Amino acid sequence: MKTYLPIIGLEIHVELRTKSKMFCGCPADHFGKEPNTQTCPVCLGLPGALPVPNQQAIIWTLMIGQAFNATLNLESKFDRKHYFYPDLPKGYQISQYDEPLCSGGVVTLPEGVISLTRIHLEEDTGKLQHTTLNGQPVSLVDFNRSGVPLVEIVSEPQIHSAATAKTYAQTIRQIIHFLGVSDCDMEKGSMRLEANISLMSINPGSKPQTDPGFIRLPQYKVEVKNINSFRFLEKAINAEIQRQTAILDRGQLPRQETRGFTEVTGTTKSQRSKEAAKDYRYFPEPDIPPLKFTPSQFKTLIPQLPLMPQAYLDLFIKTYDLRPDYAQTLTASPKLAAKSLAAFILAQKQGLDPAALANLMINQKAITVKLSPSALVNLLQSKIKTSQPQSKTTTLMPLVREVLKQNPDLVTKYHQGKVSVIGALIGAVKKLSPSPVDPQTVQQLLTQALAQK
Repeated sequence: MKTYLPIIGLEIHVELRTKSKMFCGCPADHFGKEPNTQTCPVCLGLPGALPVPNQQAIIWTLMIGQAFNATLNLESKFDRKHYFYPDLPKGYQISQYDEPLCSGGVVTLPEGVISLTRIHLEEDTGKLQHTTLNGQPVSLVDFNRSGVPLVEIVSEPQIHSAATAKTYAQTIRQIIHFLGVSDCDMEKGSMRLEANISLMSINPGSKPQTDPGFIRLPQYKVEVKNINSFRFLEKAINAEIQRQTAILDRGQLPRQETRGFTEVTGTTKSQRSKEAAKDYRYFPEPDIPPLKFTPSQFKTLIPQLPLMPQAYLDLFIKTYDLRPDYAQTLTASPKLAAKSLAAFILAQKQGLDPAALANLMINQKAITVKLSPSALVNLLQSKIKTSQPQSKTTTLMPLVREVLKQNPDLVTKYHQGKVSVIGALIGAVKKLSPSPVDPQTVQQLLTQALAQK
């Protein structure tokens, strides 16, 4: 039996939550609105209408590029991408081809680093609705979505499993969420996933070179479009790997095409042949001048990035000694991460263990989910007072004094404001104690003893 290495690249489309559309003044909030009520000559592509770029959308795209360590290009332009489909009223889409706003970038995963090809800005298309009228199947077009700002994040073909592809897409969504530029609601279609998949034959048991710059990529690729959940992304990729494996095992080459994923059957279905870049007949958008920036303009235009998920994880694990799985849970959303950090800072100031607070927040979520940081700390304090400590104060205090005597450097750092060292002191007391000790009790005793030094 032959062995195959999946070669996968992802294209992730994210609608930006600007107030107006990409090239006109129509509202961009299209979900649930009466069909074709948020349109104008520009987004309907009527003769003589001129597009005017949305500055906020451009700035937010540059923010996304900065968050992924992409190169922000000093010169960029919009292009016309030609194809004919009922949801594209102009017969072309205003997109970006050879001069995008952002080039390169990286996404860091537990499995490794995935390189980005580009991050560019374009307009969304209309939306087809398939229904029945007078007993006949028909397709209706709603142009409310047409022209909404759409960012496309394109990866290099460096993903080699469906599970990694799922993690990659979830990481992209989390970072976009923390930036606050999109709700990334996949049920509403504001984040859509597309996977390009092919298989490369390798020798069984070998460790193949997987860097696209050094391997000869397969002579074909199959695109699976419009996937609307991470679970379906994983299923669609696995289904396509299985389908392509069977074709290659027969000595045939899979056809380069665009396919859709059918959730009921768990299989992909052919939709149309896969276009190449030349088929779109790109050329510069004549109605929009090229975009030119200076490095100083980037500094002025782009707001300071908020704290990103990885920064929160580093703080929670390294500074506050949280379990990695707890840290991951508490960075699930920007609001929860910010609330958790505020609570840990407050807890530490009051001599409480942030790890104990994290345990309380996760294991008693039904109680703690709506509490403010100060209320969370008060709840932890009340639980400590009502609980019976595992070790008596009279037994522990000599150990506490001995640890402080053995670690004068940590005592100095504590008084200089680095209160996180108390975690190391608690650990030292645990090692000295012949029996299990209560961390909260130890921390309280350490705080008292440190206050006297």
